[in-house]
This record gives sequence, structure tokens and C-alpha cells, in this order.
Amino acid sequence: MFEGRWLNEPPHVRHEGGALIVRTGRETDWWNNTFYGFLHLSGHFLGREAQGDATLVVTFSASFTQQYDQAGAMIHVDDRTWMKCGIEFTEGTAKFSVVVTRNDQSDWSVRPWHGDPHGPVTLRVTRHAEALRIDVLEDGAWHLVRLAFLPMPATVSWGPMACSPSGEGLEVRFTRLELGSAIEREMV
Repeated sequence: MFEGRWLNEPPHVRHEGGALIVRTGRETDWWNNTFYGFLHLSGHFLGREAQGDATLVVTFSASFTQQYDQAGAMIHVDDRTWMKCGIEFTEGTAKFSVVVTRNDQSDWSVRPWHGDPHGPVTLRVTRHAEALRIDVLEDGAWHLVRLAFLPMPATVSWGPMACSPSGEGLEVRFTRLELGSAIEREMV
């Protein structure tokens, strides 16, 4: 199973049958300043350092019920520079969400999620220098969700993340956590 170092370890963590299961703490999130004016660095993230270009594949399932419940993957440089992506429950429905934070300012993009919001959901994050490619597996094929710029040093932390900004207790079951060589760079 994926090993690493927790930033904000969740109150409940266990390994079961090869899966990593976490339950989120109260009012946890990753967000910096933009529009809302608040700084939240309390989300749960299990990071493993890797140098250079790489690809992270994460598969997870969760029962999203509260506004802004979220689970997925993260690349963390520091408190001013990071990216998180995955399923986020907002406005009563699941959406695929990507937040990129640069220079202490977050931006947020969402798109409809047409699959089962409770999972399993498989996503892929690939680093090519300072470009991040975020893909999601739908109907047996990878689909580009976002191509983002993120200034990063050679070594960054990669891993699963989960948050409950307006509640607590989201249980997430991560069943696939693979960090390896970057997929080939392809034009989209």
C-alpha cells in the first residue's frame, strides 16, 4: 500500500485488504484566498516524495453527502503552491474538480461527473516539467480534464487527499495508489 507522510492526518485511518481507508475530520480543506478570502490548509494528504516527471494513478470510492465533500489526489510543494483534483460534492451533485494554487492564490475548475459519484473513480495526474495533466477514466478511456501550469522544484509530494469543508466524517476508500514514470507527452 502507498506509504508516505501525512499532512493533517485524518482522525480515522486504517488499512484493510490492500485499501487505505480514511474518515475526514471536521471542516477540513485546502484553499487559499481567492474570492472567499480565507486560508485553509487543514485537508488530509498522504504525500510521498518523487523527483522529476511522474504519473500518479488513484482509484477511490466515497459516499459524498455534505456540501464540498471531496476526495482524490494532490501534488504538494508548500502551503502556497499545490494542486488537488477529484470528486467534489457541490450544489447537490458530484463534480470533477481541480484546484490549482500558485503564489498563494487558488483557482477552481469543475465539470459535471457522469459516473457513479460513489465510485469507483480513477484519475491520473502527470507531471511534465512545470505542466500538470489531469485525466479521468470514463467509459474505459482516459479523458483530459485540465492542463495546468504549476511552478515546482525537482522534488514534490504526491498522493491521495480528502476533505470535508462544511462537515466531517466522509469515508474514502483508496484502492489504487500508483506512482511511477510519466506517461508519454501527447498533444490534445
